[in-house]
Amino acid sequence: MNKYVSASLIAIAAAAVPAGARQLTIDDVATLSRVGAPTASADGHWLVWQQREADLAANKGRYDLWRLDLTKPGAVPTTLVADPQVNETDPQIVGSTLYYAASDAIWSVPMTGGKPRKITDFDGGFGGFKVAPTADRIVVWADRQPGAASLQPPMVKPDPNAGEARIYDRMFVRHWDTWADGTRSQLFVLPITAAGAKGNGVGIEGALVGDTPSKPFGGGEEVNWSPDGKTVYFALREAGRIEPLSTNLDIFAAPADGSSTPVNLTDANDATDNLPTVSPDGRKLAYFAMRRPGYEADRQVLTIRDLATGTLVSLTERWDRSVGSIAWAPDSRSLLVTAEDTQENPLWRVDAATGQVTRLTQRGNVSSVTVLPKGVVVSMNSLTAPDDYYRVSEAGTPTRLTSVNAAKLAGIDMPTVTRFNFKGANDDTVWGYAVKPYGTSGKVPVAYMVHGGPQGSSNNSWSYRWNPAVFAGAGYGLVAVDFHGSTGYGQGFEDAIRNNWGGWPLEDLQKGLKAATDKYAWLDANNACALGASYGGYMMNWFEGKWPDRFKCIVQHDGVFDARAMAYETEELWFDEWEHGGKAYYEDPQAFEKWNPVNYVAQWKTPMLVVTGEKDFRIPYTQGLATFTALQRRGIPSRLIVNPNENHWVLKPNNSRQWYREVLGWMDKWTGKAGQ
Repeated sequence: MNKYVSASLIAIAAAAVPAGARQLTIDDVATLSRVGAPTASADGHWLVWQQREADLAANKGRYDLWRLDLTKPGAVPTTLVADPQVNETDPQIVGSTLYYAASDAIWSVPMTGGKPRKITDFDGGFGGFKVAPTADRIVVWADRQPGAASLQPPMVKPDPNAGEARIYDRMFVRHWDTWADGTRSQLFVLPITAAGAKGNGVGIEGALVGDTPSKPFGGGEEVNWSPDGKTVYFALREAGRIEPLSTNLDIFAAPADGSSTPVNLTDANDATDNLPTVSPDGRKLAYFAMRRPGYEADRQVLTIRDLATGTLVSLTERWDRSVGSIAWAPDSRSLLVTAEDTQENPLWRVDAATGQVTRLTQRGNVSSVTVLPKGVVVSMNSLTAPDDYYRVSEAGTPTRLTSVNAAKLAGIDMPTVTRFNFKGANDDTVWGYAVKPYGTSGKVPVAYMVHGGPQGSSNNSWSYRWNPAVFAGAGYGLVAVDFHGSTGYGQGFEDAIRNNWGGWPLEDLQKGLKAATDKYAWLDANNACALGASYGGYMMNWFEGKWPDRFKCIVQHDGVFDARAMAYETEELWFDEWEHGGKAYYEDPQAFEKWNPVNYVAQWKTPMLVVTGEKDFRIPYTQGLATFTALQRRGIPSRLIVNPNENHWVLKPNNSRQWYREVLGWMDKWTGKAGQ
């Protein structure tokens, strides 16, 4: 091609893109404002939320509190509390007062504005809190020694002759990204008076030993008040020798004054019970219940307990979907829940008497639900849009309330998302999507992304860690497939991955990539890289041995390399043992070895980038080191990235930007984009 023709094509391509338009980059994503789950006043007047802004210089996020007047159509959000030296988080409106956390204390401020007041004075830090609906008590959860009677930290005299070793007599010795230090997250109740919520409160868990909220991911959704402020309901898995093998969270009721020991309301069920939520009239307790002990991804059935009689109703037993969040309507006659369905995570209404389910929203991922006197406010995002707030009417009509990142996203052209389906393993229908870069006029290389979990989904949601729009912005056609084991298609489809890690999912992924490249002419089928994390990282190692000639390169993040080592190194043993049939490795080694990537290293040949975090205790970084050793020993082009201060995820802004630079740079190198 001569230089004149070349120049003409460039001019035509430039003319096809509107002036000022550009693609999304990781720098855009890293600097976006992130809104949290909001709180609303009981009269429906105010909406308040925490909002995170990236501090790139400090490599972290900082938080302020924002307010929106819901009585004024078109109202613009304003800051309510925004000290630049302090993180203000966890807002809660009770009456006409806003409560929030900052600087290891709980604060209050009138909703109409004014000077914040520090209302607590206990020492030792805390994890979170909830104010009673009656505004006369606060329940606080904090890490303290088991059985602590109050928030007062124990006085420990240092032993000058002590060594530095950690010493354990039972598991957990470490969990997610933290070494066990002997403390447990426990609940303490403080009275609120005119002087505030002073003192150290009273512990309400008695002799129970466990973490509430549960670790590592539990939060305020696992702790709730009765409407009269006299009872606290909470979820807890009792600790013991088999704690790493147990998924038996139970729901307890405890008097707020600590006058008697908690009562286990779900002792009859040895699987997970969680999200205790009391009806506004105080008569019913809603929660979800799983059925199978030891399985963390079983179907979450919405269950109702009559608090007077103890009668239980499995309200959504006939609905083959898994309830992800629970909120009562103000009249206590229905509930608002989220549940995944075919790559979406909509809002649903469930009739409290009949269990009839009505879908309220359609496309998008509902990430939080806040009930108003009339209607509901949801946080909602999608593959091409971060979270904003929408008011959803009783009929299900959404009205946008905020455009938090409008200025930051101005002039950016988002990619196009198209769904497809095909016949996968077992002749089942399998769904996927393709993300097309904006302005594409020819073929583009493929980024084949495999989700983790494995019980997860490549659904229609925004991500700050693995963002499909960023890969499209870098010039890749991103393809993702919800293989057997994915959520949102019924429990049978989800269960199909058990004892089948490298079987049906691999078949789905092979057929899915072909289906996508056959359907979309703009995908360059012969120029593809694969990438995945967690179970997706496992699949990258499996691709190396079982699909070694398909990809130009692979990106493996926190993936299992050796199933035998993983069985003894991971902290949550119930997960690994359930996924391989329910027994320990030594009881049934063949169940683990059948799908073990380490057994096929002799077939490896694809260039691979390996990423791991030193604080990852779920799939320990030794798995990443072993992967890199295998690649280097085989003479396969490879690169290792070790994040010393990240866990199973990459969370810090600059670390995320570096991750994308390395990942996209690796893909560019092997697809030939680096030389274009």
